[in-house]
Amino acid sequence: MFPQRLDAPQAFDIAKAMLDGFNRHYRLFRAESARAKHRFETADWHGQQRAQRERIEFYDLRVKECVRRLDKEFNAGALPMVVWHQVKLHYIGLMVNHLRPELAETFFNSVTTKILHRTHFHNDFIFVWPAVSTEYIESEDPGARPTYRAYYPAGDGLHQAVADIIEQFALQRPFADLRRDVDCVVRAMQQQLGAAKLRSNFQIQVLTSLFFRNKGAYVVGKLINGFTELAFALPILHGEQGTLVIDAALFGENDLQMLFSFARAYFMVDMEIPSAYVQFLATLMPRKRRAELYISLGLAKQGKTLFYRDFLHHLRYSSDQFRIAPGIKGMVMLVFDLPSFPYVFKLIKDHFPAPKDTTREQVKAKYLLVKQHDRVGRMADTLEYSLVAFPRDRFSDELIAEIQKHAPSQLEISDRDGDGRQEVIISHLYIERRMIPLNIHLQECLDAGLDEPESASALEHAVLEYGNAIKDLVAANIFPGDMLWKNFGMTRNGKVVFYDYDEIEYLTDCNFRRVPAPRCEEDELSGEVWYAVGPHDVFPETFGPFLLGNDAVRAAFMRHHADLLDVDFWQSHKERIQAGHVYDVFPYDSTRRFGGVPLPTQPPGDIT
Repeated sequence: MFPQRLDAPQAFDIAKAMLDGFNRHYRLFRAESARAKHRFETADWHGQQRAQRERIEFYDLRVKECVRRLDKEFNAGALPMVVWHQVKLHYIGLMVNHLRPELAETFFNSVTTKILHRTHFHNDFIFVWPAVSTEYIESEDPGARPTYRAYYPAGDGLHQAVADIIEQFALQRPFADLRRDVDCVVRAMQQQLGAAKLRSNFQIQVLTSLFFRNKGAYVVGKLINGFTELAFALPILHGEQGTLVIDAALFGENDLQMLFSFARAYFMVDMEIPSAYVQFLATLMPRKRRAELYISLGLAKQGKTLFYRDFLHHLRYSSDQFRIAPGIKGMVMLVFDLPSFPYVFKLIKDHFPAPKDTTREQVKAKYLLVKQHDRVGRMADTLEYSLVAFPRDRFSDELIAEIQKHAPSQLEISDRDGDGRQEVIISHLYIERRMIPLNIHLQECLDAGLDEPESASALEHAVLEYGNAIKDLVAANIFPGDMLWKNFGMTRNGKVVFYDYDEIEYLTDCNFRRVPAPRCEEDELSGEVWYAVGPHDVFPETFGPFLLGNDAVRAAFMRHHADLLDVDFWQSHKERIQAGHVYDVFPYDSTRRFGGVPLPTQPPGDIT
């Protein structure tokens, strides 16, 4: 409904107050992101982790603040709908020259749905689709920092260009040997360029803000030569003596996708114009959805908005039905999917069978813990939604019956919008990237026959990755709890990722014990536990019977990860974390490090 006139005196003031609320949010968000540089320079790793956690809460806090203000000053919840239509129109006008209109639209949606108590997006009062373009937004402030800078090695040479790039960031801590590091980067670039002729447009474009996460800072940019564009990232870390080192050079879309993975914590980046950063990153990773790029930059609400728009678009141009997701059914979560869409939908069941001892609120708390924690590339991020409306005719009757059986409190089937079409409305939902469950992947390897080299190699890789995933989680102070293969998934890039969170614990909260010796022969022969087990007790040597029933799987596991069955492995990591140690978990293979496998030293003749 488009308002025919703008005659509500309070409509403009409400719109202005809402935009003020958003501006306050982004000002605080950006300031916290900018402080990441100082925390990196001072090696304040615990402070960095704390800031990463706390920043996630900023958005909801500012939304609540804005709602309270509108209720107090305008009695907003009691205003007629005609006023809200006018509020939206005024808001559009206020965003015309705004540097972050897409984020402001999402903030408007969040505030409006809180006030009007309509949190699914089928209404006229929110921005279901964008109203203001984000293309070519530039700051008119003469002192504004550009989104990216271009460097031209044809003049002073590639070495000088790379050195200028690093020095432009003005890190307040010396490098151990910047010349050496630049040489390593140049050799890596030369290797990527090969014997290609350098064209007149040969340049390096680099985003002007560093990307901070955990103990690393990342230079992100691309090499352009003729019609070729090559994405790259340079991780900067603290060396053993506290000085800085460029640790590696990552190249190409796959490397960048691993760096910006949905299984890693969000970056802290000082961005004046987020859409410009996303546009630049999209040229580096064209297969990654813009929703994921916004999320990786800490702008999760905007990511959710874009994801939902992508989802609505997919629904319009697909015809398959939602179904119960393949695989072993969980005791806590009910999972369904749309075969043509690369995500799964998870809702918490109303009741959990024994031996599960948890509650809905505890499960939600575990999912929140994962979102706020460093996921080290091993825990899938989730998108959390409330009151999500799906077309009823896209749901199989079997799936409806499954939800009615296990989660009836989460289900409503009605024509809430009054458009004559029935909808399935789920009150609370998690959405995450679809992966191949690891138990299914292993079974496919076994079914193909291990006498086939490809199958044997795939099984070996899967078991190796499974153990590496657990060890990375341990380094991040996470004990997965339920370590069964079915709770892990294989990504497109061959990474194993954990996704069942209802039993996770902090490693430091666990009590790792050896199984006591049997007291007598009856204990030894009994199928029952003869010793007391506390709520946080863990017995690593008991993992084997549950995980290693297949001989080939057992052999691969014992070759690579026998230490996971040893209580000393777990206890030593627990003690180091308790002592304040923050582990390094690299978002790239260790062989890519300049201190690892040496890079070729012979450069192409015309690059210096």
